[in-house]
Amino acid sequence: MRRRLTVLAAAAVLALPLSVVGMNLAHAETLFGDTFDDGNADGWSKSGGSWSVVGGAYRQSSTGANAKAVAGSTSWTDYTVSARVTPTAFGASGRSVGVAARVQTSTNYYALVLTGGGSAQLQRVSGGGITALGTAVVGVTPGTTYTLSLRVAGGALSGSVNGATVVSATDSTFGSGRIGLVASYASVSFDNVSVDTGAGPDPDPTTPPPTDPPPAGTCRVSGTASGFATGTTGGAGGPTVAVDTAADLLAAIARSGPVTICVSGTITLPAGMYDVASDKSVVGVGSTAGITGGGLNIGGPVSDVTSPPADAVHNVIIQNLSFRNASDDSINVQMFAHHIWIDHNDLAQGYDGLIDIKRGSSYVTVSWNHTHHHTKNMLLGHDDANGAQDVGRLKVSYHHNWFDATPQRNPRARFGEPVHVYNNYFFYNTDTGVACQADAGCVVEANYFENVEEPVTNTYAGPRGRCVARGNVFAGESGAADCSGSVQEPSAYYAYTLDDASAVKALVTAGAGVGKV
Repeated sequence: MRRRLTVLAAAAVLALPLSVVGMNLAHAETLFGDTFDDGNADGWSKSGGSWSVVGGAYRQSSTGANAKAVAGSTSWTDYTVSARVTPTAFGASGRSVGVAARVQTSTNYYALVLTGGGSAQLQRVSGGGITALGTAVVGVTPGTTYTLSLRVAGGALSGSVNGATVVSATDSTFGSGRIGLVASYASVSFDNVSVDTGAGPDPDPTTPPPTDPPPAGTCRVSGTASGFATGTTGGAGGPTVAVDTAADLLAAIARSGPVTICVSGTITLPAGMYDVASDKSVVGVGSTAGITGGGLNIGGPVSDVTSPPADAVHNVIIQNLSFRNASDDSINVQMFAHHIWIDHNDLAQGYDGLIDIKRGSSYVTVSWNHTHHHTKNMLLGHDDANGAQDVGRLKVSYHHNWFDATPQRNPRARFGEPVHVYNNYFFYNTDTGVACQADAGCVVEANYFENVEEPVTNTYAGPRGRCVARGNVFAGESGAADCSGSVQEPSAYYAYTLDDASAVKALVTAGAGVGKV
Protein backbone atom coordinates (compact mmCIF):
# COMPACT_ATOMS: atom_id res chain seq x y z
CA MET A 1 0.00 0.00 0.00
CA ARG A 2 1.42 3.36 -0.98
CA ARG A 3 -0.18 5.64 1.60
CA ARG A 4 -1.26 4.77 5.12
CA LEU A 5 -3.10 6.60 7.87
CA THR A 6 -3.60 5.34 11.40
CA VAL A 7 -6.40 6.81 13.48
CA LEU A 8 -4.86 8.57 16.44
CA ALA A 9 -7.77 10.97 16.82
CA ALA A 10 -10.96 11.49 14.88
CA ALA A 11 -10.01 15.09 14.14
CA ALA A 12 -6.77 14.02 12.49
CA VAL A 13 -8.67 11.66 10.21
CA LEU A 14 -11.18 14.29 9.20
CA ALA A 15 -8.45 16.80 8.46
CA LEU A 16 -6.82 14.62 5.79
CA PRO A 17 -8.08 14.47 2.21
CA LEU A 18 -9.50 11.04 1.41
CA SER A 19 -7.27 10.76 -1.67
CA VAL A 20 -4.20 10.72 0.58
CA VAL A 21 -5.03 8.06 3.10
CA GLY A 22 -5.78 4.41 3.57
CA MET A 23 -6.57 3.10 7.06
CA ASN A 24 -4.40 0.56 8.82
CA LEU A 25 -5.42 0.15 12.44
CA ALA A 26 -2.72 -2.42 13.11
CA HIS A 27 0.05 0.22 13.14
CA ALA A 28 -1.09 3.00 15.45
CA GLU A 29 2.17 4.95 15.21
CA THR A 30 1.96 5.64 11.48
CA LEU A 31 0.34 8.84 10.20
CA PHE A 32 1.33 8.84 6.54
CA GLY A 33 3.51 7.13 3.97
CA ASP A 34 4.24 7.58 0.27
CA THR A 35 6.65 5.54 -1.88
CA PHE A 36 5.39 7.00 -5.20
CA ASP A 37 5.37 3.48 -6.62
CA ASP A 38 1.92 4.11 -8.09
CA GLY A 39 3.40 6.69 -10.45
CA ASN A 40 1.61 9.74 -9.06
CA ALA A 41 1.84 12.34 -6.29
CA ASP A 42 -1.83 12.55 -5.40
CA GLY A 43 -2.38 14.43 -2.13
CA TRP A 44 0.72 16.62 -2.49
CA SER A 45 0.42 20.36 -3.14
CA LYS A 46 3.44 21.83 -4.88
CA SER A 47 4.76 25.32 -5.53
CA GLY A 48 7.78 26.44 -7.51
CA GLY A 49 10.18 24.23 -9.44
CA SER A 50 9.39 21.35 -11.76
CA TRP A 51 7.90 18.30 -10.04
CA SER A 52 7.18 14.86 -11.49
CA VAL A 53 7.09 11.23 -10.43
CA VAL A 54 9.80 9.32 -12.27
CA GLY A 55 11.05 5.82 -11.57
CA GLY A 56 9.15 5.50 -8.31
CA ALA A 57 10.48 8.77 -6.85
CA TYR A 58 9.17 12.34 -6.60
CA ARG A 59 11.61 14.48 -8.52
CA GLN A 60 12.17 18.23 -8.52
CA SER A 61 14.37 18.91 -11.55
CA SER A 62 14.80 22.70 -11.53
CA THR A 63 17.81 24.49 -10.05
CA GLY A 64 16.27 27.90 -10.67
CA ALA A 65 13.63 28.23 -7.98
CA ASN A 66 12.57 27.67 -4.39
CA ALA A 67 10.40 24.56 -4.68
CA LYS A 68 8.12 22.95 -2.11
CA ALA A 69 5.63 20.09 -1.96
CA VAL A 70 3.43 19.62 1.12
CA ALA A 71 1.04 16.94 2.34
CA GLY A 72 -0.77 15.80 5.46
CA SER A 73 -2.78 17.58 8.14
CA THR A 74 -2.50 21.06 9.61
CA SER A 75 -3.45 19.54 12.99
CA TRP A 76 -0.37 17.31 13.30
CA THR A 77 1.78 18.36 16.27
CA ASP A 78 4.44 15.91 17.51
CA TYR A 79 5.86 13.55 14.90
CA THR A 80 8.88 12.50 12.85
CA VAL A 81 8.95 13.06 9.10
CA SER A 82 11.48 10.98 7.19
CA ALA A 83 12.42 10.57 3.53
CA ARG A 84 15.11 9.19 1.31
CA VAL A 85 16.65 12.25 -0.33
CA THR A 86 18.95 12.13 -3.37
CA PRO A 87 20.32 15.56 -4.35
CA THR A 88 21.33 15.68 -8.00
CA ALA A 89 22.59 19.24 -8.47
CA PHE A 90 22.98 22.38 -6.35
CA GLY A 91 22.76 25.85 -7.88
CA ALA A 92 25.45 26.98 -5.41
CA SER A 93 27.10 25.73 -2.22
CA GLY A 94 24.51 27.48 -0.04
CA ARG A 95 21.55 25.91 -1.83
CA SER A 96 19.75 23.04 -0.14
CA VAL A 97 17.31 20.11 -0.23
CA GLY A 98 15.45 18.41 2.61
CA VAL A 99 12.30 17.73 4.58
CA ALA A 100 9.99 20.09 6.47
CA ALA A 101 7.71 19.76 9.51
CA ARG A 102 4.91 21.85 11.01
CA VAL A 103 4.39 23.60 7.70
CA GLN A 104 1.82 26.33 8.28
CA THR A 105 2.34 28.27 5.06
CA SER A 106 4.88 28.20 2.25
CA THR A 107 7.02 30.63 4.27
CA ASN A 108 6.53 29.31 7.82
CA TYR A 109 7.92 25.90 8.86
CA TYR A 110 10.85 23.93 10.28
CA ALA A 111 13.25 22.12 7.95
CA LEU A 112 16.18 19.73 7.99
CA VAL A 113 18.24 20.27 4.85
CA LEU A 114 21.46 19.19 3.18
CA THR A 115 23.47 21.98 1.57
CA GLY A 116 25.71 21.99 -1.45
CA GLY A 117 28.53 23.02 0.89
CA GLY A 118 28.38 19.67 2.71
CA SER A 119 26.39 20.38 5.85
CA ALA A 120 23.13 19.39 7.49
CA GLN A 121 21.18 22.33 8.84
CA LEU A 122 18.14 22.56 11.12
CA GLN A 123 16.21 25.66 10.05
CA ARG A 124 13.32 27.80 11.16
CA VAL A 125 11.77 29.50 8.15
CA SER A 126 9.56 32.38 9.28
CA GLY A 127 8.06 34.85 6.83
CA GLY A 128 10.51 33.46 4.28
CA GLY A 129 13.52 34.39 6.40
CA ILE A 130 15.84 31.51 7.40
CA THR A 131 17.30 31.09 10.88
CA ALA A 132 19.84 28.27 11.32
CA LEU A 133 19.02 26.54 14.62
CA GLY A 134 21.82 24.01 14.25
CA THR A 135 24.47 23.05 11.69
CA ALA A 136 26.70 19.99 11.32
CA VAL A 137 29.27 19.03 8.69
CA VAL A 138 28.19 15.70 7.19
CA GLY A 139 29.56 15.67 3.62
CA VAL A 140 27.06 15.82 0.77
CA THR A 141 27.67 14.22 -2.63
CA PRO A 142 25.19 14.72 -5.50
CA GLY A 143 23.84 11.39 -6.63
CA THR A 144 24.09 9.84 -3.17
CA THR A 145 20.94 8.95 -1.24
CA TYR A 146 20.56 10.11 2.36
CA THR A 147 17.79 9.24 4.80
CA LEU A 148 16.73 12.45 6.57
CA SER A 149 14.50 12.43 9.67
CA LEU A 150 13.18 15.58 11.35
CA ARG A 151 11.64 15.11 14.80
CA VAL A 152 9.34 17.75 16.35
CA ALA A 153 8.06 17.12 19.91
CA GLY A 154 6.79 20.16 21.78
CA GLY A 155 9.62 22.67 21.57
CA ALA A 156 12.28 19.99 21.06
CA LEU A 157 13.59 19.66 17.50
CA SER A 158 16.18 17.21 16.18
CA GLY A 159 17.48 16.06 12.83
CA SER A 160 19.20 12.85 11.83
CA VAL A 161 21.08 11.77 8.72
CA ASN A 162 21.21 8.04 7.95
CA GLY A 163 20.00 7.24 11.46
CA ALA A 164 22.48 9.38 13.40
CA THR A 165 21.25 12.54 15.18
CA VAL A 166 23.43 15.42 13.96
CA VAL A 167 21.54 18.59 14.97
CA SER A 168 19.08 19.57 17.71
CA ALA A 169 17.52 22.74 19.06
CA THR A 170 14.66 24.15 21.12
CA ASP A 171 12.10 26.41 19.47
CA SER A 172 8.35 26.92 19.94
CA THR A 173 7.50 29.20 17.04
CA PHE A 174 5.35 26.64 15.25
CA GLY A 175 3.22 24.16 17.18
CA SER A 176 1.54 22.18 14.40
CA GLY A 177 1.38 21.78 10.66
CA ARG A 178 1.83 19.63 7.60
CA ILE A 179 4.96 17.94 6.24
CA GLY A 180 6.95 19.13 3.28
CA LEU A 181 9.70 18.39 0.76
CA VAL A 182 11.87 21.41 0.01
CA ALA A 183 14.48 22.30 -2.61
CA SER A 184 16.13 25.71 -2.72
CA TYR A 185 17.68 26.19 -6.16
CA ALA A 186 18.66 22.53 -6.28
CA SER A 187 17.41 19.42 -8.08
CA VAL A 188 16.56 16.34 -6.03
CA SER A 189 14.60 13.09 -5.86
CA PHE A 190 12.50 12.12 -2.82
CA ASP A 191 11.31 8.63 -1.96
CA ASN A 192 9.86 6.61 0.94
CA VAL A 193 8.31 9.55 2.76
CA SER A 194 6.89 8.57 6.14
CA VAL A 195 5.36 10.31 9.13
CA ASP A 196 5.01 8.62 12.51
CA THR A 197 4.73 9.47 16.17
CA GLY A 198 7.92 7.61 17.13
CA ALA A 199 11.50 8.82 17.14
CA GLY A 200 12.08 7.99 13.49
CA PRO A 201 12.84 4.96 11.35
CA ASP A 202 15.99 2.98 10.88
CA PRO A 203 18.59 4.56 8.57
CA ASP A 204 16.95 2.91 5.56
CA PRO A 205 13.81 0.97 6.42
CA THR A 206 13.51 -0.47 2.92
CA THR A 207 17.00 -1.96 2.73
CA PRO A 208 18.15 -4.86 4.93
CA PRO A 209 21.84 -5.26 5.79
CA PRO A 210 23.91 -6.19 2.74
CA THR A 211 25.00 -9.43 4.40
CA ASP A 212 21.40 -10.57 4.71
CA PRO A 213 19.65 -10.32 1.32
CA PRO A 214 15.91 -9.74 1.48
CA PRO A 215 13.70 -12.78 1.16
CA ALA A 216 11.96 -13.29 -2.14
CA GLY A 217 8.67 -12.00 -0.76
CA THR A 218 10.11 -8.47 -0.34
CA CYS A 219 11.43 -8.23 -3.90
CA ARG A 220 9.24 -6.13 -6.16
CA VAL A 221 9.32 -3.94 -9.24
CA SER A 222 10.02 -0.32 -8.38
CA GLY A 223 7.98 2.39 -10.05
CA THR A 224 5.65 2.08 -13.01
CA ALA A 225 6.30 2.02 -16.72
CA SER A 226 5.86 5.20 -18.70
CA GLY A 227 6.08 5.89 -22.42
CA PHE A 228 4.93 3.20 -24.82
CA ALA A 229 5.14 0.45 -22.16
CA THR A 230 2.59 2.20 -19.93
CA GLY A 231 0.37 -0.40 -18.32
CA THR A 232 3.01 -3.14 -18.25
CA THR A 233 2.73 -5.03 -14.96
CA GLY A 234 5.05 -8.00 -15.45
CA GLY A 235 4.61 -10.68 -12.82
CA ALA A 236 2.24 -8.70 -10.61
CA GLY A 237 -0.45 -10.86 -9.07
CA GLY A 238 1.59 -14.04 -9.25
CA PRO A 239 4.07 -15.74 -6.90
CA THR A 240 7.55 -14.43 -6.11
CA VAL A 241 10.51 -16.78 -6.46
CA ALA A 242 14.15 -16.25 -5.50
CA VAL A 243 16.89 -17.53 -7.81
CA ASP A 244 20.68 -17.59 -7.54
CA THR A 245 21.62 -20.38 -9.98
CA ALA A 246 21.34 -20.72 -13.75
CA ALA A 247 19.03 -23.71 -13.46
CA ASP A 248 16.61 -21.89 -11.17
CA LEU A 249 16.60 -18.75 -13.31
CA LEU A 250 15.93 -20.62 -16.56
CA ALA A 251 13.14 -22.61 -14.97
CA ALA A 252 11.52 -19.48 -13.55
CA ILE A 253 11.53 -17.40 -16.75
CA ALA A 254 9.95 -20.31 -18.64
CA ARG A 255 7.03 -20.80 -16.22
CA SER A 256 3.51 -20.05 -17.38
CA GLY A 257 1.49 -17.33 -15.70
CA PRO A 258 2.64 -14.22 -13.83
CA VAL A 259 5.82 -14.61 -11.73
CA THR A 260 8.17 -12.10 -10.08
CA ILE A 261 11.70 -13.52 -10.22
CA CYS A 262 14.22 -12.11 -7.74
CA VAL A 263 17.83 -12.55 -8.88
CA SER A 264 20.54 -12.58 -6.18
CA GLY A 265 24.22 -12.32 -7.08
CA THR A 266 25.71 -12.84 -10.53
CA ILE A 267 24.33 -15.84 -12.41
CA THR A 268 26.50 -17.34 -15.16
CA LEU A 269 24.43 -18.73 -18.03
CA PRO A 270 25.75 -21.06 -20.71
CA ALA A 271 26.34 -19.32 -24.03
CA GLY A 272 23.08 -18.55 -25.81
CA MET A 273 19.86 -16.61 -25.41
CA TYR A 274 17.05 -17.84 -23.20
CA ASP A 275 13.34 -17.26 -23.69
CA VAL A 276 11.34 -15.23 -21.17
CA ALA A 277 7.65 -16.15 -21.13
CA SER A 278 4.79 -13.64 -20.84
CA ASP A 279 3.85 -11.96 -17.56
CA LYS A 280 7.25 -11.98 -15.92
CA SER A 281 9.21 -9.51 -13.79
CA VAL A 282 12.93 -10.32 -13.60
CA VAL A 283 14.31 -8.09 -10.87
CA GLY A 284 17.78 -7.84 -9.37
CA VAL A 285 18.11 -7.75 -5.58
CA GLY A 286 20.32 -4.90 -4.36
CA SER A 287 23.13 -3.56 -6.54
CA THR A 288 25.09 -6.76 -7.22
CA ALA A 289 22.62 -8.93 -9.14
CA GLY A 290 23.34 -9.74 -12.74
CA ILE A 291 23.64 -12.15 -15.65
CA THR A 292 26.80 -13.07 -17.51
CA GLY A 293 27.67 -15.47 -20.33
CA GLY A 294 24.21 -15.58 -21.93
CA GLY A 295 21.30 -13.26 -22.60
CA LEU A 296 17.52 -12.97 -22.39
CA ASN A 297 15.24 -13.34 -25.39
CA ILE A 298 11.74 -11.84 -25.13
CA GLY A 299 9.70 -13.17 -28.04
CA GLY A 300 9.15 -16.36 -29.98
CA PRO A 301 11.39 -18.08 -32.51
CA VAL A 302 12.19 -16.18 -35.70
CA SER A 303 9.80 -16.62 -38.62
CA ASP A 304 8.65 -14.63 -41.64
CA VAL A 305 5.01 -14.23 -40.59
CA THR A 306 3.72 -10.68 -40.99
CA SER A 307 0.79 -10.75 -38.55
CA PRO A 308 1.20 -10.94 -34.77
CA PRO A 309 0.30 -14.35 -33.35
CA ALA A 310 -2.33 -14.48 -30.62
CA ASP A 311 0.23 -15.84 -28.18
CA ALA A 312 2.95 -13.22 -28.83
CA VAL A 313 5.09 -12.73 -25.72
CA HIS A 314 3.91 -9.73 -23.71
CA ASN A 315 3.94 -7.98 -20.35
CA VAL A 316 7.59 -8.44 -19.30
CA ILE A 317 9.73 -6.26 -17.00
CA ILE A 318 13.54 -6.50 -16.71
CA GLN A 319 14.84 -4.28 -13.91
CA ASN A 320 17.95 -3.64 -11.79
CA LEU A 321 20.27 -6.21 -13.38
CA SER A 322 23.84 -6.01 -14.69
CA PHE A 323 24.55 -7.78 -17.98
CA ARG A 324 28.10 -8.75 -18.99
CA ASN A 325 29.85 -10.91 -21.59
CA ALA A 326 26.71 -12.10 -23.38
CA SER A 327 27.53 -14.53 -26.19
CA ASP A 328 24.95 -12.83 -28.44
CA ASP A 329 22.54 -10.03 -27.43
CA SER A 330 22.26 -9.13 -23.75
CA ILE A 331 18.51 -8.44 -24.13
CA ASN A 332 16.65 -9.17 -27.36
CA VAL A 333 12.97 -8.32 -28.01
CA GLN A 334 11.49 -9.85 -31.17
CA MET A 335 8.59 -11.48 -33.02
CA PHE A 336 5.76 -9.06 -32.18
CA ALA A 337 6.49 -9.03 -28.43
CA HIS A 338 4.67 -6.11 -26.82
CA HIS A 339 4.39 -4.18 -23.57
CA ILE A 340 7.98 -4.71 -22.49
CA TRP A 341 9.73 -2.48 -19.93
CA ILE A 342 13.54 -2.56 -19.64
CA ASP A 343 14.51 -0.32 -16.73
CA HIS A 344 17.46 0.60 -14.48
CA ASN A 345 19.93 -1.96 -15.81
CA ASP A 346 23.70 -1.78 -16.37
CA LEU A 347 24.83 -3.32 -19.65
CA ALA A 348 28.35 -3.67 -21.07
CA GLN A 349 30.83 -5.90 -22.87
CA GLY A 350 28.42 -8.03 -24.88
CA TYR A 351 29.07 -9.72 -28.19
CA ASP A 352 26.31 -8.21 -30.33
CA GLY A 353 23.61 -5.75 -29.21
CA LEU A 354 23.01 -4.72 -25.63
CA ILE A 355 19.30 -4.08 -26.15
CA ASP A 356 17.91 -4.98 -29.59
CA ILE A 357 14.22 -4.63 -30.51
CA LYS A 358 13.05 -6.01 -33.84
CA ARG A 359 10.66 -8.10 -35.97
CA GLY A 360 7.40 -6.31 -35.32
CA SER A 361 7.79 -5.77 -31.58
CA SER A 362 6.07 -2.71 -30.15
CA TYR A 363 4.97 -0.81 -27.07
CA VAL A 364 8.38 -1.01 -25.44
CA THR A 365 10.05 1.41 -23.02
CA VAL A 366 13.80 1.45 -22.39
CA SER A 367 14.47 3.70 -19.38
CA TRP A 368 17.15 4.62 -16.87
CA ASN A 369 19.73 2.15 -18.20
CA HIS A 370 23.50 2.72 -18.18
CA THR A 371 25.27 1.29 -21.21
CA HIS A 372 29.05 1.45 -21.59
CA HIS A 373 32.18 -0.36 -22.83
CA HIS A 374 30.39 -1.61 -25.92
CA THR A 375 30.18 -0.58 -29.58
CA LYS A 376 26.88 -1.81 -31.05
CA ASN A 377 24.57 -0.47 -28.39
CA MET A 378 20.85 -0.59 -29.27
CA LEU A 379 19.26 -1.61 -32.55
CA LEU A 380 15.62 -1.00 -33.42
CA GLY A 381 14.58 -2.96 -36.52
CA HIS A 382 17.20 -5.35 -37.82
CA ASP A 383 17.18 -5.05 -41.61
CA ASP A 384 16.37 -2.49 -44.31
CA ALA A 385 14.22 -5.10 -46.09
CA ASN A 386 12.06 -6.12 -43.12
CA GLY A 387 9.26 -3.62 -43.63
CA ALA A 388 6.59 -6.33 -43.94
CA GLN A 389 6.93 -7.14 -40.25
CA ASP A 390 7.96 -3.73 -38.97
CA VAL A 391 5.94 -0.99 -40.68
CA GLY A 392 3.33 0.35 -38.26
CA ARG A 393 5.12 -1.26 -35.31
CA LEU A 394 8.41 -0.78 -33.43
CA LYS A 395 6.82 1.93 -31.27
CA VAL A 396 9.48 2.44 -28.59
CA SER A 397 10.29 5.06 -25.94
CA TYR A 398 13.90 5.63 -24.85
CA HIS A 399 14.19 7.94 -21.86
CA HIS A 400 16.69 8.80 -19.12
CA ASN A 401 19.31 6.38 -20.39
CA TRP A 402 23.04 7.04 -20.14
CA PHE A 403 24.74 6.19 -23.43
CA ASP A 404 28.26 6.31 -22.03
CA ALA A 405 30.98 6.27 -24.72
CA THR A 406 28.99 3.78 -26.83
CA PRO A 407 30.09 4.68 -30.36
CA GLN A 408 26.93 3.84 -32.34
CA ARG A 409 23.32 2.57 -32.31
CA ASN A 410 22.08 4.91 -29.59
CA PRO A 411 19.64 3.75 -31.02
CA ARG A 412 19.83 2.99 -34.74
CA ALA A 413 16.21 2.81 -35.88
CA ARG A 414 14.46 1.36 -38.92
CA PHE A 415 10.74 1.61 -39.78
CA GLY A 416 9.45 2.40 -36.24
CA GLU A 417 7.16 5.39 -35.77
CA PRO A 418 7.11 7.19 -33.53
CA VAL A 419 10.43 6.35 -31.94
CA HIS A 420 10.55 8.67 -28.94
CA VAL A 421 14.01 9.53 -27.63
CA TYR A 422 13.86 12.00 -24.75
CA ASN A 423 15.77 13.11 -21.65
CA ASN A 424 18.76 10.84 -22.32
CA TYR A 425 22.41 11.68 -21.67
CA PHE A 426 24.72 10.96 -24.60
CA PHE A 427 28.42 11.11 -23.81
CA TYR A 428 31.33 10.74 -26.26
CA ASN A 429 29.52 8.71 -28.90
CA THR A 430 32.20 8.82 -31.59
CA ASP A 431 30.06 7.71 -34.53
CA THR A 432 26.39 8.58 -34.03
CA GLY A 433 23.85 9.24 -31.36
CA VAL A 434 20.34 8.68 -32.74
CA ALA A 435 20.27 7.38 -36.33
CA CYS A 436 16.91 7.17 -38.13
CA GLN A 437 16.85 5.07 -41.30
CA ALA A 438 14.51 3.13 -43.59
CA ASP A 439 11.59 5.54 -43.11
CA ALA A 440 11.75 5.39 -39.30
CA GLY A 441 10.11 8.42 -37.69
CA CYS A 442 12.02 9.67 -34.63
CA VAL A 443 11.17 12.47 -32.19
CA VAL A 444 14.36 13.40 -30.36
CA GLU A 445 13.78 15.96 -27.63
CA ALA A 446 15.27 17.43 -24.45
CA ASN A 447 18.37 15.23 -24.50
CA TYR A 448 21.87 16.25 -23.43
CA PHE A 449 24.57 15.48 -26.01
CA GLU A 450 28.17 15.94 -24.86
CA ASN A 451 31.06 15.46 -27.30
CA VAL A 452 28.89 13.51 -29.75
CA GLU A 453 30.17 13.76 -33.31
CA GLU A 454 26.81 13.25 -35.04
CA PRO A 455 24.10 13.58 -32.38
CA VAL A 456 20.96 13.07 -34.51
CA THR A 457 20.81 12.07 -38.15
CA ASN A 458 18.45 10.66 -40.76
CA THR A 459 21.16 10.43 -43.45
CA TYR A 460 23.63 8.15 -41.67
CA ALA A 461 23.60 5.09 -43.95
CA GLY A 462 21.14 3.22 -46.13
CA PRO A 463 17.60 4.46 -46.82
CA ARG A 464 16.71 7.71 -45.12
CA GLY A 465 14.37 8.05 -42.20
CA ARG A 466 12.56 11.07 -40.80
CA CYS A 467 13.34 12.91 -37.60
CA VAL A 468 12.33 15.91 -35.55
CA ALA A 469 14.86 17.27 -33.05
CA ARG A 470 13.84 19.92 -30.51
CA GLY A 471 14.97 21.31 -27.19
CA ASN A 472 18.23 19.36 -27.05
CA VAL A 473 21.53 20.53 -25.54
CA PHE A 474 24.65 20.10 -27.68
CA ALA A 475 27.67 20.52 -25.40
CA GLY A 476 31.42 20.29 -25.85
CA GLU A 477 32.43 19.27 -29.35
CA SER A 478 29.04 17.93 -30.36
CA GLY A 479 27.81 18.46 -33.88
CA ALA A 480 24.35 19.66 -34.83
CA ALA A 481 21.16 17.73 -35.53
CA ASP A 482 20.74 16.63 -39.16
CA CYS A 483 16.98 16.14 -39.40
CA SER A 484 14.19 16.46 -41.90
CA GLY A 485 10.65 15.25 -42.45
CA SER A 486 7.55 15.03 -40.28
CA VAL A 487 6.85 12.41 -37.61
CA GLN A 488 3.82 11.30 -35.62
CA GLU A 489 3.75 12.95 -32.21
CA PRO A 490 4.30 10.63 -29.21
CA SER A 491 1.70 12.67 -27.34
CA ALA A 492 -0.91 11.07 -29.58
CA TYR A 493 -0.16 7.81 -27.76
CA TYR A 494 0.67 8.83 -24.18
CA ALA A 495 1.08 11.85 -21.92
CA TYR A 496 4.57 12.78 -20.76
CA THR A 497 6.44 15.58 -19.05
CA LEU A 498 9.96 16.53 -20.11
CA ASP A 499 12.77 17.30 -17.69
CA ASP A 500 14.75 20.41 -18.57
CA ALA A 501 17.46 19.31 -21.02
CA SER A 502 20.10 21.31 -19.11
CA ALA A 503 19.42 19.20 -16.00
CA VAL A 504 19.45 15.85 -17.79
CA LYS A 505 23.17 15.13 -17.39
CA ALA A 506 23.01 15.42 -13.61
CA LEU A 507 19.70 13.59 -13.34
CA VAL A 508 20.69 10.65 -15.50
CA THR A 509 24.21 10.11 -14.16
CA ALA A 510 22.75 10.11 -10.65
CA GLY A 511 19.77 7.89 -11.40
CA ALA A 512 20.57 5.49 -14.25
CA GLY A 513 21.78 1.94 -13.71
CA VAL A 514 21.50 -0.63 -10.94
CA GLY A 515 21.05 0.07 -7.24
CA LYS A 516 19.07 3.24 -8.01
CA VAL A 517 15.52 1.91 -7.59
